[in-house]
Amino acid sequence: MEQEIGVRAGSRTWREGLRAVLERRWVTRLVIGVILANALVLGAETMVTGTALIVLRWIDHVMLAFFVLELLLRLVALGRSFFRDPWNVFDLLVVGVALLPATESLSALRALRVLRVLRVVSAVPALRRVVDGLLRAVPGMSAVGALLVLVIYVSAVIATNLFRDASEEYFGTLWTTLFTLFQAMTGEAWPDVARAVMSLHPSAWIFFVLYILVVSFAVLNLFIAVIVNGMEEMTEEEREDDRRKDERLDALAEQNREILAELRAVRARLDEDGGDVSPAPR
Repeated sequence: MEQEIGVRAGSRTWREGLRAVLERRWVTRLVIGVILANALVLGAETMVTGTALIVLRWIDHVMLAFFVLELLLRLVALGRSFFRDPWNVFDLLVVGVALLPATESLSALRALRVLRVLRVVSAVPALRRVVDGLLRAVPGMSAVGALLVLVIYVSAVIATNLFRDASEEYFGTLWTTLFTLFQAMTGEAWPDVARAVMSLHPSAWIFFVLYILVVSFAVLNLFIAVIVNGMEEMTEEEREDDRRKDERLDALAEQNREILAELRAVRARLDEDGGDVSPAPR
């Protein structure tokens, strides 16, 4: 039993040592450097042919081996807790795509090798905070998205009924109108569409101005507001965590000061007694 406990303790100590090495700053910088270099290699592969392409593919294979080794070491160091971190699962999937065989049926998936570049998001804490903020804002963004779809649909029905006779090209059917209004929402050439309709309906500018104001300047800006709110909440939580850590450190420091004061008091009493700490006679 004692031997088994010792083996487990030794394994845990070895894993903790490996984890500490993987979390060192120079290792993180090395991984980020290889990710960025791999992005350049994947981009260069699209611009060269012949021998240069073969060399770049060999370099890509070496970098892929590096990513696989790094993931294996991280898996060994973390054990089952590796799969509890969504970023580790993300890295595993991104690297796993590149390991698929280069057959004709999977050629499209092989093109997804460039997704390895996204590993820089999981390696850089600042980028991770941005993505976490976006994910936190997903529920609010869903509500805003539903509102946006509702406004565009209602506007499309109105525009189809009003402007079908003026411009069959842009408002002939409901689906054509939906695409036209989506184009107008992005700000692309909507004045041309409006002028084409205004040749028959001079007051049509009222519809387009109101639509742009509501959709582009109101509803779309709600997306930004929701994302900013999510990131502010995450930042506030991080500040709260830092504050709690500071409080725990202050409490430990206060305990250390009390222990030190007690030790000084014991030493003072010993000095007053002449430093005699011999046991009393029986």
